[in-house]
Amino acid sequence: MIKLLAILLTAGLAVIQGALPPSQLSSNLWTPHDVPTMADYERLVDLRSLAMEFYREFRNISTADVHLLGERIGPQDLQCLADMVQFMSALSAPKAWALKMLDAWGTIPSGYLIGNRVDMGNYRECMSEGGLLTSAQDIQGKYCFMELPVAKWLGFNSELLKEISIRTAVCLPSSCSASNMELYLKQLLKRLLGVSDVTNLFSISESSCRTKDRAPWDGLTIFTVVLLSVFGATVILCTLYDYFLCPEQDKLPRPIRAFSARATSRSLFTIVENSANPNVIHCLNGMRCMSLIWVIFSHEYIGNMKGPAMNPVDNLIWASQFFSSFILYGTLSVDTFFFIAGLLLVSIGLRSMEKNKGKLNVPLMYLHRYLRLTPVVALAILFFYKMIPLFADGPMYDDIGFFEYSACKKTWYWTLLYVQNYATSDVCVPHTWYLAVDMQLYLLSPILLIALYKWGKKAAGGILVVTLLLSACLFSTIMVNDFPVMFKTGIQAQVVQEKIYSATHTHAAPWLVGTMFGYLLHLIRGRRFKLSPLAVWAGWLLSLALLFTSIFALYPYSKLLGKSPTILEGALYYTLVRIAWPLGLCWVVFACMQGYGGLANSFLSSPLWQPLSKLSYGAYIWHIFVMEIANRSVQNNTYFSNYQMMRNFWSTFGFTLLVTYVLYVLIEAPLEALERMMFPNRRSPPAAKDQPQIEPRTDVVEQIDGMDPVEQIDSPTQSDLETSANKTETDLELSN
Repeated sequence: MIKLLAILLTAGLAVIQGALPPSQLSSNLWTPHDVPTMADYERLVDLRSLAMEFYREFRNISTADVHLLGERIGPQDLQCLADMVQFMSALSAPKAWALKMLDAWGTIPSGYLIGNRVDMGNYRECMSEGGLLTSAQDIQGKYCFMELPVAKWLGFNSELLKEISIRTAVCLPSSCSASNMELYLKQLLKRLLGVSDVTNLFSISESSCRTKDRAPWDGLTIFTVVLLSVFGATVILCTLYDYFLCPEQDKLPRPIRAFSARATSRSLFTIVENSANPNVIHCLNGMRCMSLIWVIFSHEYIGNMKGPAMNPVDNLIWASQFFSSFILYGTLSVDTFFFIAGLLLVSIGLRSMEKNKGKLNVPLMYLHRYLRLTPVVALAILFFYKMIPLFADGPMYDDIGFFEYSACKKTWYWTLLYVQNYATSDVCVPHTWYLAVDMQLYLLSPILLIALYKWGKKAAGGILVVTLLLSACLFSTIMVNDFPVMFKTGIQAQVVQEKIYSATHTHAAPWLVGTMFGYLLHLIRGRRFKLSPLAVWAGWLLSLALLFTSIFALYPYSKLLGKSPTILEGALYYTLVRIAWPLGLCWVVFACMQGYGGLANSFLSSPLWQPLSKLSYGAYIWHIFVMEIANRSVQNNTYFSNYQMMRNFWSTFGFTLLVTYVLYVLIEAPLEALERMMFPNRRSPPAAKDQPQIEPRTDVVEQIDGMDPVEQIDSPTQSDLETSANKTETDLELSN
C-alpha cells in the first residue's frame, strides 16, 4: 500500500508541475521556456483527427506498396499489407466492420495540461466481429496504444515532464505487428508534424496490443475450475439433502452439515445478543470490522489514483487536504489487527493454560493454525494467478492492476510457508504479507505464553523491554539508511518496503502492546473499576489524542511543494506511531468493557457486526481480487473525487462480501468443519437446554487478526469462554 501511494503521488507530481503556472512552483523545476507557443499547441490539436488522417493517407494503398513495410519483409508483413488493402477498400465501400475499426481509434485527449494523458478510444468496438472476406481471410481488429511524448514537442524542459507521454488507441488488422503499425504511422506523422524524422516522436509497443484471441486454458487453470466445480457440486447436493431429506437439523450428518449452504448460512447470519460475560470483549467485533472497511476504502483510493483519470492533478490537490490523511495513513488499520491478535492470544491462551495446569500442546497448536489459514491462501494463489485473466479484460489490463501475479509461477511456495516477506522480493500475492507477519508472530507465541504463565509481571516487563528494543531497531534502520517515510519525498525503493514495512519486527510493537494489555485484562478479569467522570474524560481525551496524532502528525508537511520532514522527524513519527496507536486502542477496549464506552461501545459492540466479523478474513483476501477485476476491465477514463470514490467503495465492498460469502460457503466453511472433525474439542460439555444450537466456527481465519472471535453465544452462568459448547474453539484450546 505504501509503495503504491509513493509511485502514484510521485508520478502525479510530474503532472502537476506541468499544470500549474510557474509562479506557484519552485524555480528549480521550471525554466523560462516551459510554456509552449500557440503554434506548438496547434500541432498537438491537429492530431485529434488522427483516424481520418490515417484513412486519407492510405485509402489508395495497394499490394504493390511493399516499400511501406521497410527493408525486411516476411510472410507476416505481406499478410498485414494485404489486410490493410482490404481494410481501406472496405472503408471506401463502406463496410460496417471497417467503419467500426476506424471509429474505435482514440484521439488526443482534452485536458493534457491538467494531466489527462490517455484516450482509450473504443476497445470493444475494435475487438468486435471483423470482416469475413473469404473462408481463408478473416480480418479482426488489433487494439494498441501509441505513445506520443508530447511534452518534448511542446518545448517543456522539465525533466519529469519529458517522461510523460500521451497514449492514444489505434485499431488495425490483427495480422499487423506493432512494428508494422509504426511504419504506417511514421509516414502519416511526417506529414502531420512537418518533420523528416519522427522516430523519437512516437512509439507502439507490442506489449500494449490486445486481440480478441485468447490463449487456451493451461493445466492449472483447468484444475482451478474443476476444483471449484467439484466443491460447488458437493455443496449443492448436500444443501438439497439438507433441505428436502432432513427436516430435523439435529439429525443432520456432520459431513452433510459441513457442506450444506443452508446450515452454513444459518450459522453465519445468526446474530446473538451480547451478554455480561467478563471473558467476552464484544467491542472487538466492531473494531475489527471498522479496520477492515478502512483497509478496503484506502485501497479503493489507491486503485482509482492508479487508473486513467481525466483529472489527475486533482489527486495531488487532494493529497494536501485534511481528509486525505485518513487514506494516506490507512496502514494504521493493520496495526489494529496486530493489536487485537496479541490481546486475544494472551487473554484466551492464559485461561486455557490455567485449566490445563500450564500445559500447551505446541505442535497441535501450530497444526491447527496452519490448516485453518492455508486453504484460503492456496485458493487465493490460484485465483489471482489464473482466474483474473478469465474475468478481466480491458485496454489497460497490464497497466492499472494493483500487483503483478506472474511471480506466482516461481514463488508461490514461499506464500504457503508464510515467509514471503523475507524470502523473496517477488511476492506471489503481495497483500498476504500481513499473514506472513501474523504467522511468524504466532510461532513465537508459546514462548510468550509460557513466560507470562510462569513469571507473570516479570515476563510482562521483559515484553516491554523487547518492544522498546524493536522500536529502537526500527528507528535506527530509518536513520542509518536515510529512509523517507512521506510519500511526496519520492518513490520508496523495494529495499525500503522490505526493511521498514513488511518486515515482522517492524509490526511487532502493536502485537506486543496487545499481549501486555491482554495480560492486564487477564489479571483484572471479572473486576469492575469505578472511575470518576474526570478520569473517564481524561482517558478518552488521551486516547483520542494518541489516535488522531498518529493519523495527522504529518499533515503540516502535506503541501506538495512545501517542506518535508527531516529524516529524524520521519524516524520518530514512524517509530512512535507503532506504539501510540495500540496504546490509544487499549483505552477504547478498557472503557467499553468497564461500561465507560458510551456511544463508542454501543456502536462497536453491536451484534450486527457478528456476520461481517466472521467473514473479515475472507474479505481481506478477496477485496483485492474484486478491485483487480474492476480496474483491469476499465475501458474509459474515470473522474477522481471523494464522492466518486465513495460510490466506488460501496460497489467494491458489496461485491467483496458477495464473493467472500460464496467462497466461504463453497470452500472455507466445509474445510473448517472437516478440520473440526479431525481435531475435536473433547472438553466441551453439552450445551445448555435453553441455548439455541448453532454450529460454531472454530477457526482462526474468521477474523483478519488471526485469533478466533469472542462474540459467540454467551451464558451468564458460565465463567469462561472455553466451557460452553456454543463457544468458538481457539488455536489454544487443545487436547492434552
